[in-house]
Amino acid sequence: MEAYFQYRRIQRAVSQELTNLEKAPSCNGDHSQRSHSISAQPSGASDENPSGESIIYVHWSSADDKLNPANFSIVRKAVLTAFVSLIGVSVTAASAIDAVGLPQYAAEFRTTEVVGGLTTGLFMIGLSFGSLVSGPFSETFGRNLVYIVTMVLYLLFIMASALAPNVTAHLIFRFLAGLFGSTPLTCSGGTVADLWSPLQKTYAFLIYAIPGFGGPVIGQLIGSFIPSTLGWRWLEWIMLIMGATVLVAVLLFQPETYGDLLLYWKAKALRQQTGNSRYRAPMEVRGEPLRRRLLIALYRPFAWSRTEPIVLLMALYLTVVYIVLFTSLEGYRFIFGSTYGLSQGLTSITWAAMFVGISLVCLIVPLVYTWTSKEFETTGRIRPEARLWYTMLGGAPAVPIALFWMGWTSTSSISIWSPLAASALLGYGMTTIFVSAYLYVIDSYGIYSSSALGFMAFTRYLLSGGVMVAGGTIYENCGVPYTLSFLGAVSAIMAVIPYLFYFYGRSIRARSRHCAVKD
Repeated sequence: MEAYFQYRRIQRAVSQELTNLEKAPSCNGDHSQRSHSISAQPSGASDENPSGESIIYVHWSSADDKLNPANFSIVRKAVLTAFVSLIGVSVTAASAIDAVGLPQYAAEFRTTEVVGGLTTGLFMIGLSFGSLVSGPFSETFGRNLVYIVTMVLYLLFIMASALAPNVTAHLIFRFLAGLFGSTPLTCSGGTVADLWSPLQKTYAFLIYAIPGFGGPVIGQLIGSFIPSTLGWRWLEWIMLIMGATVLVAVLLFQPETYGDLLLYWKAKALRQQTGNSRYRAPMEVRGEPLRRRLLIALYRPFAWSRTEPIVLLMALYLTVVYIVLFTSLEGYRFIFGSTYGLSQGLTSITWAAMFVGISLVCLIVPLVYTWTSKEFETTGRIRPEARLWYTMLGGAPAVPIALFWMGWTSTSSISIWSPLAASALLGYGMTTIFVSAYLYVIDSYGIYSSSALGFMAFTRYLLSGGVMVAGGTIYENCGVPYTLSFLGAVSAIMAVIPYLFYFYGRSIRARSRHCAVKD
């Protein structure tokens, strides 16, 4: 709805612009060329439309054009970012919420809880495969259409999951829900990039990152007492209601933010109102068709995993983070349920401690923003390595410290507040890693960042989804101390990555064939 009104505003703006040009004095009476100088730019002679005439590329009328989403007010951009963060919450909460009701799920279908764990694992594997193709679709049809169409399909399969008559049907529907849920999830980063300047992203990205990364935690909190009172199927119904509410909000209030599509609407309005078919938006003269861009999107991330150490190491780092996060769905049952004797519902409530830690990242925003703005004022640019400050300010070491702390203090002789405090520290550390990894890759790869982020999403969801299925077995066989110690050791090795890139990232980018920023 809002996108429709946005299109009408573009039509009115073009009409007003043309009217103003007609009223303006002209020495030679040639208003056509003057309109080009304001709303478009003549192309070179080599660019021609199908009729053989030279193309006139359409651009924004000025640097502060109000039709450009990047020029929206700070408040409006924050609200729109909050909308897409709600999309992230609705999907990521659904990824983890089924883990709350595993005992009831296993009892109804007469299966094991290991098989029940596939409900989360297959959802995440669906997320991994869907994330590879979201970029080309959003760059062809815009962000909003991708959000709406894929959210509708996602909700249909969530509803099917709630109605599933057997285990097989439920697992298939969960996989398909993850497949279509990944597209609006991964496109949200594109919307954030559309709206905010590089300096503003220092704080604005957290509006998306904190709710988005905290989605699995929120899912645990929402579902705490539902299985024991209403049954496990209501976990799916709650996610359906939540997702449908978010979809309605997007339909009514979320405008299109993809600049190339907005310029296409402007070029279309110019052609209609002037009768001049030479007006073209950049996306209309893009040489590669959607099918080829989809193939490139599928191939490029895996090729980059061999040639781009930034993409590969950041993908591995986030994979470890997500393995820690999603194996905790089973681990918390052993830590707080078995060790401290908490009920099923109260065990899920303990996730609140991690969400507190996730939210604590906001405390370091003023310091990071101050450092970043000083760098921008001094040099006129922001180094990609500046995005690593979030992780370097205690975030990287926080994860292994928290895991060792939790692993060796989760005993009945030690207060429950000890593992809860460790859980908060863990949430803080993992969130800083998520924020830094995304911002660093986006700033380093520019227009190619969607491919890099697609590979990172594919890797972390696929591997963490596979590992978490065996999470309960690992905790049961190895015990809490040794399981968390192993994860802590791995995360300690990974903790050197942000420091490595901070000191050597510039030389690595300089040798890269795909980094947009070389120095």
